Amino acid sequence: MTHPLHGIRVLDFSRVLAGPFCTMMLADFGAEVVKFERPDIGDETRHWGPPWAGSLSAYYISINRNKYSITLDLKSAEDRDIARQLARKADVLVENFKVGQMAGFGLDYETLSPENPRLIYCSLTGYGQDGLYANRPGYDYVIQAQSGLMSITGPADGEPHKVGVAIADVISGLNAANAIQAALIQREKTGRGQYIDISLLDTNIAALVNIASNTLISGQASPRLGNAHPNIVPYQTFHAADGKFVLAVGNDRQFAALCDIIGKPEWMQDDRFATNPARVENRDTLIEMLNPILRSQPVAYWEKKLLAHNIPCGPINDMLTALQDPQVAARRLLHDVMLPDGETVTTVGSPIKFSDIPFTIHRPPPELGQDNDEVLSRWLGS
Repeated sequence: MTHPLHGIRVLDFSRVLAGPFCTMMLADFGAEVVKFERPDIGDETRHWGPPWAGSLSAYYISINRNKYSITLDLKSAEDRDIARQLARKADVLVENFKVGQMAGFGLDYETLSPENPRLIYCSLTGYGQDGLYANRPGYDYVIQAQSGLMSITGPADGEPHKVGVAIADVISGLNAANAIQAALIQREKTGRGQYIDISLLDTNIAALVNIASNTLISGQASPRLGNAHPNIVPYQTFHAADGKFVLAVGNDRQFAALCDIIGKPEWMQDDRFATNPARVENRDTLIEMLNPILRSQPVAYWEKKLLAHNIPCGPINDMLTALQDPQVAARRLLHDVMLPDGETVTTVGSPIKFSDIPFTIHRPPPELGQDNDEVLSRWLGS
């Protein structure tokens, strides 16, 4: 079977997370992704261990499968010329240098587009190509703070917390991959490529969806609610007899079923709890009444009872438990890959399931510069 992006050539001038996550998705879809790295040093994440698998860090392995690696020193006029020649042959170029830095190399969109009008060029930066903050360095942690995400994350009576993964980077990578594929479709209609400007700050604020809407419509900053939900009750973490679990009652039908399970059918006739808006208004009272009931039985008891009535719930797993979940195995999400040094490691594969095209890791995360000769020969005949 031919993959959706088979035949699409991507030059990847990005490093760390947002850009490499984007280009990994394109590579999974069949694009030929050539990852440019600095000689001797390479992508910073190569050095972000432990843990390690051979010479490669677990971090680097997680976002660089199905790619080729070549080394170019963009401070060298000769290597910049090679990069420019490759750009003439490319369909897509992805970069996450500081604003203006690619122009300094003569590798910006304005320079390359006249030579390759079909080129789709995507830049990922912290704050975008314009505005007051365009020249600031943009790291995920700072973006989580500045976007407001941290202000709504963490205990209600504690300090703001970041999300445990670099979520601004990850969602920016998703946005970039989505935008690039839309631009490829547009190119089929117009014959021309275009420039795509992805900002981590834009992405993170857009990703706040209902929270941002709550704030704009109410005119008030959204509060930090810990593990509770601002618009749905009960929808949070609860203590069972032997640990914590998540109960997510999303509508009045589910709440009525919960009332029956816990032996409190009269709560559905109580004006304080009969509808979700009423439950939101009387959140503290309802949670105080629920807590001792849910503490009376273990997590497994509640999970069995609640799921039998199609009420969403689940245990709070650590990462090792989550990765060993039988549903993860059933979905074939974990894949073994042999690294260039011969060591085999297990990695998380693509979560996207096509009916006609099985996911494959056809190339392991590459060693630094391992494909210099092959790529230059195939692309430039040199």
